[in-house]
Amino acid sequence: MTLPFDLIRTRDITGMSAVLLPMLDTKTPDWDAFDAHVARTAAAGLVPAVNLDTGYAHLLDAATKQTVLDRTQAITGVEFVAGAFDLGEAVDVRCRGGTPVMVPSDRTAGMDVISSYRAISRGVDRFIGFELSPLFHPAGHIWDLATYREVLQIEACIGAKHSSLEREPEWARLRVRNADRPEFLVLTGNDLAIDMVMYGSDYLLGLSTFAPDLFAKRDQMWATGDAGFYELNDALQHLGNVAFRPPVPAYRHSAALFLRLRGWVASDATPAGVPRRPFWEEALLSECGERLGLW
Repeated sequence: MTLPFDLIRTRDITGMSAVLLPMLDTKTPDWDAFDAHVARTAAAGLVPAVNLDTGYAHLLDAATKQTVLDRTQAITGVEFVAGAFDLGEAVDVRCRGGTPVMVPSDRTAGMDVISSYRAISRGVDRFIGFELSPLFHPAGHIWDLATYREVLQIEACIGAKHSSLEREPEWARLRVRNADRPEFLVLTGNDLAIDMVMYGSDYLLGLSTFAPDLFAKRDQMWATGDAGFYELNDALQHLGNVAFRPPVPAYRHSAALFLRLRGWVASDATPAGVPRRPFWEEALLSECGERLGLW
């Protein structure tokens, strides 16, 4: 293992937060709570990211995903990113001014990443790539470093989310990025190592939907060299360790519970098929919130 001390630097962090889609029941989105959370995320200074795993994108029909896009655009203007499963959905996002994130899915399983991304670049002027661990979705795939180097050469691809949940491959990507294309966004998706921002990663996280206000506060501390960054980062990481324990996809139920504790949603409902946490989850999350000074 090559230790990453060469990468540490104080810098402004670009934070993108995968917004939970609150539910009233297993089939009905709570649109008022969704609108409020998108607005809250944007007001904190994070870029709202919708129609991703945190927003149940794999489980939504086309009409609901279009509604998510329309409502997000109305709230934020063009400062948002959104999951897209194919070129058609990517065009829908760009038509609204957002930046598509190309989400691995059953539609793209087994496809060559470079050929696919080159085709996407002929249809939209900008998009974000996505490496996803199979822990999150069976269609997920982590690229080898040679593939990552090729992705960097696709001009329309402005960044890539890395969700292996491992530090070392992300450090390797940072070194390649720094050498080959410094403006490229290495967006960590490692909710178990949110301090990857110390090494030059930006982020697109599901954990930040629990507390966009506190993530923004942490990021500002890092930008200004405030040592309070470390204490707040540790408390947020404690929340992440609880919420993203196996089975990892159940973090979305943890998010709904935590947002209900914060008074931001009325229900911890999730769509059918989403893994649920045990009855004592709320007590664990309450302790996490206490450490963060939320109550």
